[in-house]
Amino acid sequence: MAAQRTLNHRPLIKKLLLITALMFGFGFALVPLYDVFCDITGINGKTSTMAATADKAVPDTKRQVTIEFLARPNADMPWLFQPQIRKLQVHPGEIQLVYYEAENPTGLTMTGQAVPSVSPGQAALYFNKMECFCFNQQVLTSGQKLLMPLQFYVDPALPEQFSTITLSYTLYDMTKHYPAETVAARVPTGGSDE
Repeated sequence: MAAQRTLNHRPLIKKLLLITALMFGFGFALVPLYDVFCDITGINGKTSTMAATADKAVPDTKRQVTIEFLARPNADMPWLFQPQIRKLQVHPGEIQLVYYEAENPTGLTMTGQAVPSVSPGQAALYFNKMECFCFNQQVLTSGQKLLMPLQFYVDPALPEQFSTITLSYTLYDMTKHYPAETVAARVPTGGSDE
């Protein structure tokens, strides 16, 4: 009788294991699905990771938008990181160039990666970066300072409801992801150091 009862549960156990495996797989699929959803809708303030062109950069001098610049290193990143200016009034379609400053006060050569976020999230669709230090990782030697450019424009199609856009960067330590010889080959030898 007990053997017969165990046999009756096999189909149920198989179904439960299949459902568990499907739920586990769906959990892994959520992250890329969420990223695709954010890219399409502009929710979550993610900006494009590719350089924009100046196609839509036709200034609308009848409007002004305030751009606020924020920067913070992640808790594990010892670098000093800040924008040179905190706030800028721009006309949509007007190309602007601003700089962020980074300094490596440690005794080590380190690699950093800045990740942008735009608030309100819907405005991210209209914030176009033509050149950005966030497109590449930054390698700084011990004590090195670096001016990092951000060239952008706000699409003139930005809805009127948005009068202020906040661009925030978080700087992450990527050093542990690269072998020392790879980092040494990427250390800048000149350029926009202070």
